Amino acid sequence: MTTLLLRDLRGLRRLIDPARLQATIPTWIEAVAAMVARYSEVSATLAADFYDAEREAARVTGSFTVPLTDSPPDRQISSSLRWATKDLWPRAESDATAAQLEPFDVRLEAAMAKADGAVQKLVADRGRATLRQAADDDPRAVAYARVAALGACSFCKLMASRGAVFKNARTAGRDANDLFTGDASVVKFHNNCHCGIVPVFRGQRFDLSPHATEWDRIYREYAQGHPGQQLRLFRQALAEHDSNPLPGSI
Repeated sequence: MTTLLLRDLRGLRRLIDPARLQATIPTWIEAVAAMVARYSEVSATLAADFYDAEREAARVTGSFTVPLTDSPPDRQISSSLRWATKDLWPRAESDATAAQLEPFDVRLEAAMAKADGAVQKLVADRGRATLRQAADDDPRAVAYARVAALGACSFCKLMASRGAVFKNARTAGRDANDLFTGDASVVKFHNNCHCGIVPVFRGQRFDLSPHATEWDRIYREYAQGHPGQQLRLFRQALAEHDSNPLPGSI
């Protein structure tokens, strides 16, 4: 889905006319917003299908209908896209940043890369929100876990190492990151984040994957017990000890 989403997003790039930014950027934003609405509906539906399959695999009794969460609001989509394209506008050299002084084609490429990440997050977040809402509403669900890819960032690896604790900010480990505020913050995701949510049901045992088990060991050995510094210490430890460190992390 993400591959198709980004393909279609790049196809809308033609709507931006360098000579008519004032007129064409709003048109581009409107077209992207419509595309986000369509793809986010697919994201939510796929998430609901996944939840139903996980529920069936866990042999959960009783019926439950997964509620699909709402599409991202237009204001959120517009704000994200205006942030992505803010360096496209001409500025006086005395007021411009280094990025804003680059040739237009360089700035456009950078803007489209930012838009890719923002749009991917908007679409994926609706699927993730659908899973989270289902786990909250389903009386047979007791928690959910966060899963991350091998090449995920340090924050995502830390969250994945927590296991099936995600029901509120306290159990998710608010003390590991002082940016957590409120229960909704336990499912923070960044642009270009491909982490997912897995529901856990009553009577079901959840085990960390082998790589998440390794991240948990690294966290406990090098970062646990250092309030306010856990994420920084964990990031440093990953660069030295993770079998799948991010390129350039060392």
